Amino acid sequence: MKAKKTFTSLLILILLSLAAYWFGENGQLLPQTPSTDPSEVVKLEFPSERYPETARHIQEAIRKGESAICTIDRNEAEENRKASLKGVPTKKGYDRDEWPMAMCAEGGAGAHIEYITPGDNRGAGSWVGNQLEDFADGTRVEFMFK
Repeated sequence: MKAKKTFTSLLILILLSLAAYWFGENGQLLPQTPSTDPSEVVKLEFPSERYPETARHIQEAIRKGESAICTIDRNEAEENRKASLKGVPTKKGYDRDEWPMAMCAEGGAGAHIEYITPGDNRGAGSWVGNQLEDFADGTRVEFMFK
């Protein structure tokens, strides 16, 4: 009987977690395609506690004038990355992190670059990719921090 009660509690916890993942703060299903209204922006809360170096970098870049908005543009990511990292030397034991990200229309030449440890940078990149994978190019995403 105790195992059944534990299983039921676990199932409820999983369902509540899924509901929080799929629905926004106002209880509406999060949009999966860009709006025709250019003022509409999807808000994405970045997990600063999990990826503190990347969070600090993004916040610093935004304070210095970079956009907090990322307009998803996957087709230009490779060119943006080349342009943003041009002339920035590699550093042993670190990744070169750019903000705005290469997958953003706002990215590319002039992006803010910071050296970040690989675990933090790649974990953050994977997290962002997973969060945005169902959103179409053209979707505007604002990165939020607690």
